[in-house]
Amino acid sequence: MNPPERTERPAPAPSEYILDNFKPGDRIAVLVLNRQFRETTQRITTAERTASAEFQAWLRYKNANGADVYVGMNALKRHASTRTKDDIESISHVYLDLDYGRTPALDAVQYSDLVPRPNYVLNTSPEKFQIIWKVEGMTIDEAEALNQAMVREFNGDPAATDATRVLRLPGFVNKKYEPGFYVQVHAEATQAHHLRDFKLEIDLQDAPRHFELRRKQSTSGGHLSQSEHDWSYAKRALSRGDEPESVIQRIADFRAEDKPNPLYYARLTVTKAQVALRPQTTPTEQPSGNTEVDSRELS
Repeated sequence: MNPPERTERPAPAPSEYILDNFKPGDRIAVLVLNRQFRETTQRITTAERTASAEFQAWLRYKNANGADVYVGMNALKRHASTRTKDDIESISHVYLDLDYGRTPALDAVQYSDLVPRPNYVLNTSPEKFQIIWKVEGMTIDEAEALNQAMVREFNGDPAATDATRVLRLPGFVNKKYEPGFYVQVHAEATQAHHLRDFKLEIDLQDAPRHFELRRKQSTSGGHLSQSEHDWSYAKRALSRGDEPESVIQRIADFRAEDKPNPLYYARLTVTKAQVALRPQTTPTEQPSGNTEVDSRELS
């Protein structure tokens, strides 16, 4: 089959990208993460403010000094001060993170009849891509279930399916690599899509889950913290026979934007889960459910 003809729009500057994806008054989360100094800064402000020359200059300064720059892809409620599902005002994007498969994986998505033409394709690092669709009329559960369905169909990253996920902001350098990689964006479709435009079978029962990893929504009223969710997940996965290294990698991927050293955090969480699953001989062998290594969360 011959590939469909695709005309790309000019690549937008970071400020243009923000204003093309959000209304000026939309409140969005911008995450600035410096892994070297274990420094995480989250700013929640309007799209108009984020696109301003002053704010963009601050982002360029932080990026030049070693920080990665991310943006949440769904607008938050007017008075939101955190980035949880309860804070989401509306769903405006679904997305797919292609960490594997290189350019052929991207081609499989772009030439597929199962999904509409994406609005943006970000080249985030050598042969790795983030694909973004503008959408309308979707609930959080529908968007997450659709993200999960695209992961299954195109072998995407299962850790990047929750509605609160932050993605790379194009026009800045990816500092996870040495030398750094300039994040490029290709603008394609202009219209917003609807659920009916995606010809994939979605499972709403699995929408809030990400390999059974769940984002923290609240620590009040008896709800588990995110670290407790991670620890519980590790125990379930190990109990059903999953390889420890595989469980470690899933947790590390899921917490990549939350933790200065996600692999260390994930390994410690799985190690404590392994201890908890051993036959208990003394009470002191039972670890605490809170395996938090670093107290600084995104929210």
